[in-house]
Amino acid sequence: MPLRDLRPQRTRRDPEELLRHLRTFELVPRFSVGVWYFSPMASRFHEPYGPALDLPARLERIASLRDYGVEAVEAHYPNELSEATLDLWRQFTRDTGIRLLTIVPGLFADRAFEFGSLSSPLPEARERALQRTIAALRLNRELDTDFAIVWPGIDGYENPFGVDLAAMRERFVEGLAEAMDAVPGVRIAFEPKPYEPRGHILYGSTAEGLLLAARVEERLRAPENRRLLAEGHALLALNPETGHMLMGYEDLPYAFSLVCEYGRLAHSHWNSQPLGNYDQDLDAGVVAPEQLEAALYVLKMHGYREHFGIDVNPERLPPEVAVRNSIDAIRAAADRVNGLDHEQVLWAVTHPDRARGWLEAYLIRVRASHPERLPPLPPLPR
Repeated sequence: MPLRDLRPQRTRRDPEELLRHLRTFELVPRFSVGVWYFSPMASRFHEPYGPALDLPARLERIASLRDYGVEAVEAHYPNELSEATLDLWRQFTRDTGIRLLTIVPGLFADRAFEFGSLSSPLPEARERALQRTIAALRLNRELDTDFAIVWPGIDGYENPFGVDLAAMRERFVEGLAEAMDAVPGVRIAFEPKPYEPRGHILYGSTAEGLLLAARVEERLRAPENRRLLAEGHALLALNPETGHMLMGYEDLPYAFSLVCEYGRLAHSHWNSQPLGNYDQDLDAGVVAPEQLEAALYVLKMHGYREHFGIDVNPERLPPEVAVRNSIDAIRAAADRVNGLDHEQVLWAVTHPDRARGWLEAYLIRVRASHPERLPPLPPLPR
C-alpha cells in the first residue's frame, strides 16, 4: 500500500516563494463519493424517502458518475464492504476504473458499541472494536487504498458527571495505536466531529484531532511505523469534514491551514452547513460559499493534491444530482481561486495598513456576474 506523501504541505514560503507557488500550482480537485448515501437512509423523524438499494444497485449509480469526475469511492466495513463482497468490489473497480479510496471501520452503529467502541469502559465492546479496526486496516492494505478513515461517532458522553474523561481518551488512543501496530504502514485519517449522535464526541475539533495524532504516534512501536515516522510521514492524519467544522463554529480556512501546517491533511469531506445546528450534509456551496472559496485558497497555498470527498445526505433529491451539484460548486470555486491576481492579493494582505478594504472590493468584483457594471476598482498604492 503506497503511502501518499503529505510532507510538502508543511512547506513554509516567504512572500516571493509563495507568489511563485500560487502562480504555478493549479488546484485541480479530484473527487470521491461515499457508497452509504446512494440508498435512502432512515431518520429518527421519518421513514426513508425511497426504496432501499442493494450494493450492486448503489455501485451502478456511482459508476454513472465516472465521466463527471468521480475517481474513487469510500465504504464502511463490514456493512458496505466485507470479506463476502470483495469479489463484487474488485469487479466494480476493474470495470469502471473507479478505485477504492478508503475502508472505514464501522465503530458507531452496532448495538455492542452502545457505550462506546475503542473508548468503551466495557472490555468486551472495546475488544470487538479493536478487532474490527484491525480487520479494516488489513483490508485497506490488501485492497491498496490510501488510508482508513476513523470516525468515533459513538465514543463520547451526554452526562459528564463522574466520568473519568482522561481514562476514556486514553483507552481510545491506546486502541488506535494497538490496531496500527498490528497492521503497520497503514495510515489512519481521523475525522473529528463535535457532537451527534453523542452529546459530546471525543476529540471533536480540528485542534483535538491534531492532539490525538501526536498522542497516537508517540505510542507506535512497530518497526515499519517507526521508520515511516522517522522519515517525517504522518501515520495518524486527518480527514476534516467541512460540516463538522462548522458545527463546532470553526473557520474553514484557519482549520484547514492548521492541519496542513503539520502535514496531516490526508483527505477532506465537503458539504454545506449553517454554523452550529445539526449535521445537515447539504450540497457543497449551498451555504456560505465564501468559506468554500477561502478554504480552497488555503489548500492552494499549501499545495493540496488529495481527494475532495463529497459527503452529503441527499434526502430530497437523487444522490447523483447532489454529487454533480457539489462537484460543480467546488470546481467553480477552484476556478475563481486559481484565476485570482495572486500578486495583488498577497500585497494587500501583507500591507493591510495601505490596502484597507481593497481585498473585499476585489472579491466583490470577482464574484459579480457583471463586474463592468460596478465602479472601477481603485489601484493599490504600491
